[in-house]
Amino acid sequence: MKKVAFITALALCSANLWAGPAPWYKWHSRDADYDICAQTSPGNGWVIIKGPFEDSACKKLLRN
Repeated sequence: MKKVAFITALALCSANLWAGPAPWYKWHSRDADYDICAQTSPGNGWVIIKGPFEDSACKKLLRN
């Protein structure tokens, strides 16, 4: 029984090894005429205008 539990725990922990990086998006501020590249929303008043991208400069579009 301990062996099955160990193998199950090992499989669950190793799932993180297959996870890819989060995509990047180009965000635009409604308040200030300003664009940035970020993986998550910078806050209220920001909308996604393009993406997802592979890189932090928002230059390489992510291919599916």
